[in-house]
Amino acid sequence: MKNSIRDKRKQQGLSQEELAKKCGVSRQTVNAIENDKYDPTLALAFHLARELDTTVDTLFSPD
Repeated sequence: MKNSIRDKRKQQGLSQEELAKKCGVSRQTVNAIENDKYDPTLALAFHLARELDTTVDTLFSPD
């Protein structure tokens, strides 16, 4: 699954650490998601979308 988390995060001036804290996960989890090494749970996907002021379907797309 492809995602635009890195782009959205940088647009908002957030570090991986800051986004991770807001979502209650580790920086390594955010890094793994951004690098397509981990697909988040549905709950985490919604949390990421909310924190990045977007929707899940905008943030994630199938390969």
